[in-house]
Amino acid sequence: MADKVDLEKQKRNIEEPPRTPSSMQSPAMTSEGSEFPRDSVADDQTFVDTPGSPDEVDAPGEPQLDEKTERSQYLVKWDGPDDPENPKNWSRAFRWYLTMASGLLILNATFASSSPSGVLPQLIERFHLGHELAVLTISLFVLGYCCGPLIWGPLSEQYGRKPILLVAFFIYTGFQVGSALAKTTAQVLIFRFLGGTFAAAPLTASGAILADIWDADVRGKALAFFTLAPFAGPALGPVVSGYISLGGASWRWLFWVLTMFAGFCFFVILFTVPETYAPVIHKRKAIRKRKETGDDKYFSELEAEDLHWRQRLEKVLARPFKMLIQEPMLMAITIYMSFVYGCIYLLFESYPIVFTEGHHLNPGESGLMFLPIFLGGILGVVIYILYFNPRYEKLIPQHAPRMVPPEERLKPAFLGAPMFVIVFFWFGWTSYPRISLWAPLTSGLFMGCSVIFIFIQMCTCHE
Repeated sequence: MADKVDLEKQKRNIEEPPRTPSSMQSPAMTSEGSEFPRDSVADDQTFVDTPGSPDEVDAPGEPQLDEKTERSQYLVKWDGPDDPENPKNWSRAFRWYLTMASGLLILNATFASSSPSGVLPQLIERFHLGHELAVLTISLFVLGYCCGPLIWGPLSEQYGRKPILLVAFFIYTGFQVGSALAKTTAQVLIFRFLGGTFAAAPLTASGAILADIWDADVRGKALAFFTLAPFAGPALGPVVSGYISLGGASWRWLFWVLTMFAGFCFFVILFTVPETYAPVIHKRKAIRKRKETGDDKYFSELEAEDLHWRQRLEKVLARPFKMLIQEPMLMAITIYMSFVYGCIYLLFESYPIVFTEGHHLNPGESGLMFLPIFLGGILGVVIYILYFNPRYEKLIPQHAPRMVPPEERLKPAFLGAPMFVIVFFWFGWTSYPRISLWAPLTSGLFMGCSVIFIFIQMCTCHE
């Protein structure tokens, strides 16, 4: 029976035009010497028992088609493993540029989240706010992070990464202008919440771009640099806003700086970031083939779905909640990462108390106290690239053709998680004015390192 199935698959591959999935690059050899798609081993780490049609391997988020549609000779996919339109075949230099550009978008969003901490006294004086209400300028922006991904993530799998980023950044830039021109407390808070909602687009789409362009053996390195951006932004925001306040400039100048930064990122997306999502590229390719050949039979997987707008809306909005409920591991990871990220943002309240009130530093100097967190993040990335990632790369051929156990990705987190707890005790016990400021300051170095260990592994262990 097995021989018969293999014979039928070989016939099908001969009779039909060669097709490969969105993630396929080139063939690799299994430990038994048989040939099958490289991505089945090293890229998406999809388990495959026997060699078969490469289209049997579906990338996460791609439309699921019935068997008849999959076999259709008019279904447009890649023109072989070396198709130049496949993002994973683009030059390595350009893919690293896209990785850095994606990190810049994340840096923009996270920089905007923490930057008001340095001008809170001005906001309190201008709008006669209580301290708790003033802190909402940070909290509501981060709350937007919770709402935005529920929309931007699924939409990016329907319409592509670039359109979602362009629309979100254009509107996000407008909300920064609104914050700079705000006349009332309500306007400031509403614009901050909506700004956070639209700034959340790169938090989902930028990470997806990395999955679109990198194989798993390189993806770990790319994610290491990429993960640094969510922590560089919060660390740099208080520095900039602190010196804006110290220099005597109005708090409105902070939001004008954010506007210029957001506008710059918008043009980076517009002119330098191409579409990377395979099904959307396939759709454009199908449209082009229909025009070139005059044959309307060519179609892509997105077009084959042919969902009613209500069904499409339900699919887009319901998918994140279905995944969260149906995947207990995903829920556990989400809760833990939310807790860790929440603890990081608690520092924007505690650092001014410790360093500004306790050690009598000015706002600019107090903002500099966040830099060790960023430097610790860099240290964590270096350790991961030089030690942990090479160990994982050695496991890929050892486990081929099966996937590397996901637990192997978690080993740095086994170090980072207890370190994160210890560092917070360290910061708390040394935060008194009678103790040298170097003690709580140094804790930030290990805090940044531990957070990088946690986040890189939590983002990659389920790939």
